[in-house]
Amino acid sequence: MTWNRDFKQNQSQRDTRPWHMTDKHRWLTRGALFVATASVLGVVLAKTHDSITAVPTPSMTDTSKLLSQSIPIPFDQQSSISITTPAVVEADPWKKVTIKKGDTLSSIFSNLEIHSQLNKVTRLPEVKPLLKTIRPGDRLDVLKENGKLAELIYHTSKTRRVHIRKAGDGFQAEAVEDPIETRQASAEGVITNSLFVAGIKAGVSDNLIMQLAEVFGYDIDFALDIREGDQFRVIYQEQFANGEKLKDGPILAAQFINQGKTFNALRYTTPDGRTSYYTPDGRSLKKAFIRTPVKFSRISSPFNPKRRHPILHTVKAHRGVDYAAPKGTPVKTTGDGKVTFAGWKNGYGKTVVIQHGRTYSTLYAHLSKFKKGIKRGKRVSQGQVIAYVGQTGRATGPHLHYEFRVNNKHKNPVTVKLPKAAPLPKSLRADFKAKTTPLLAQLEHASKLASAE
Repeated sequence: MTWNRDFKQNQSQRDTRPWHMTDKHRWLTRGALFVATASVLGVVLAKTHDSITAVPTPSMTDTSKLLSQSIPIPFDQQSSISITTPAVVEADPWKKVTIKKGDTLSSIFSNLEIHSQLNKVTRLPEVKPLLKTIRPGDRLDVLKENGKLAELIYHTSKTRRVHIRKAGDGFQAEAVEDPIETRQASAEGVITNSLFVAGIKAGVSDNLIMQLAEVFGYDIDFALDIREGDQFRVIYQEQFANGEKLKDGPILAAQFINQGKTFNALRYTTPDGRTSYYTPDGRSLKKAFIRTPVKFSRISSPFNPKRRHPILHTVKAHRGVDYAAPKGTPVKTTGDGKVTFAGWKNGYGKTVVIQHGRTYSTLYAHLSKFKKGIKRGKRVSQGQVIAYVGQTGRATGPHLHYEFRVNNKHKNPVTVKLPKAAPLPKSLRADFKAKTTPLLAQLEHASKLASAE
């Protein structure tokens, strides 16, 4: 009876709890949630089944559908996954070979496994002299078919090549040369540091700057006369092939303002084919002498009649100019003439003396050696290499001692007034004006624009 009493008491206590906390209600609630959840899942699964079964199944033989197929995602009707195969890039069938030092045509053909065709190729008259003297840096383009040589292109320059093709049991060759296109260009600059630095800023090549220095080299000493603020303008040609620039062509016209003085140069070719540079009035810029006979780093000793000799330590006139330069630097004659002496001359060491007509003579001393063929009686042309810088005789370092004499009297080579060049003959003046006036107008127009800035 005790057990029954305790049960009733407990049951009574449970009945006194709120209605929503009874066990009966808890089970009813769980049952309702389960039914609701099952209903929702049923709907979702039904829709998912419909979406999936709505997508057509591609045939295994339909490769286009297998490569790319959009698959709808049930809960996001805006999304899709696309799978695409990458494009296939065909390899270049040509083998490009850059010739290196030590390569031979035989070794190249062996590496390419076409050595059996070498003799047939080298026997071709157009090819034989070329392929026997292949040079490092040249390029060979080779095409093989079925393991054998089908075509070969030997590039001898940027515009020239030899194209060899298979022809029956042998080969045939064709020389190909691309046309060169010439364009006119212009540039200008102001010197703040050096001529070469100004040239780089102006976008011109070192070669063009060297041309500019040669054109005005008779009037301007580019080692001594250049000053900050000097200006240059140049009209020149550029050469192109296949849209690629090959090199700068010749200068057509140029202007150089040195220490406030303006020099103009116009390129002109005479009817008989001689080309030179002239002033606007038709006088040649090429004079009987050039100022300096050597490319030098500095003047180590100027012209000085009262100089104290660095070795003898006595006052001894220095009747020339010493140009410091590395041993072996080429020495050029400053004018046309005839060698009257080539040998050892006391403190001068190895020396060359050249007579230029009746009035002028020049001397080149402290040489390391003479150019082959330079001897007494040899005729030389302006700019021709006659010897090399040295330190022979009484010299404290490698340099060139250069003397300039007028009627056997020493003159300062840096400041002596050089003979004027002969003008164009009157018969060519009209042709010269017609061909150079447009170029001169371009220079003057550019100069006016620069002055107005």
